[in-house]
Amino acid sequence: MLCALNKGAIFCTFVNAEKLIGQRTHWSPMSSPDMLLDVLRAELRAAGITYKTLAERIAMSESSIKRMFGQKDMTLSRLAQICQAAGIAMEDVLRRAADARPQADTLTLVQENALVANPRLLLVGICCLGHWSLEQVVETYRLTPAECIGLLVELDRLGVIELKPLNRYSLRVSNAFRWLPDGPVQRFFRDNVVGDYFNGRFDGAGETLMCLPARLSLASAGELAERIHQLAGELARMHRNDRRLPPQERDGFTLLVGFRSWEFAAFTALRR
Repeated sequence: MLCALNKGAIFCTFVNAEKLIGQRTHWSPMSSPDMLLDVLRAELRAAGITYKTLAERIAMSESSIKRMFGQKDMTLSRLAQICQAAGIAMEDVLRRAADARPQADTLTLVQENALVANPRLLLVGICCLGHWSLEQVVETYRLTPAECIGLLVELDRLGVIELKPLNRYSLRVSNAFRWLPDGPVQRFFRDNVVGDYFNGRFDGAGETLMCLPARLSLASAGELAERIHQLAGELARMHRNDRRLPPQERDGFTLLVGFRSWEFAAFTALRR
């Protein structure tokens, strides 16, 4: 389930790439192939591009793609080709690999409990996941700059963000970030957010609501679940790309997705 509580939230040293294109590079620890390919893999996943899709776009076999990523064996010319085929800026991949530290796909139970224990901390945390600046948060919500900075400090202490000079920050979670399944935040959403979310009419520009029952095999259900994950990756990609637009050209949208084996209890009561 992807959820947001506010209107805008829902994830070295540089080398001269042109000179290195076509060469097989000796990587330094700051730009190791492991980190570079981890960043590239995360970007592909965020864009909803599978190894099979990538193989088709660059005219390679899927097995060769998997082997290339598995063996950490890739020239910069191949990296450039993959980035171009996937619509990913190569300089962004290099920059993120240079700046990257190991990032988690989820928070810990302690971290999530700390967030739900303080609604203002949860609000600012979700704003950070949406890449809001301190100025945007203070302009939108009834928080003073000092209060917001204090909450950013607490998020830094919890390991959710890394606070930088001038009250800027970077996230310590990956582009594939998810709340813990049935964890404190998801339970908070169910108890406090879902009713408010579905209270809307879903008839605004760009809005939709569907409830589609089906009888599926486990294999088909698994296939659909994978496509839902790809949809989440596509949402993350759009969110990241649209950050380049001025705030007045963006609005806050929330995707809430649930897919499980289920029957309405009142219908179940009528079963023989």
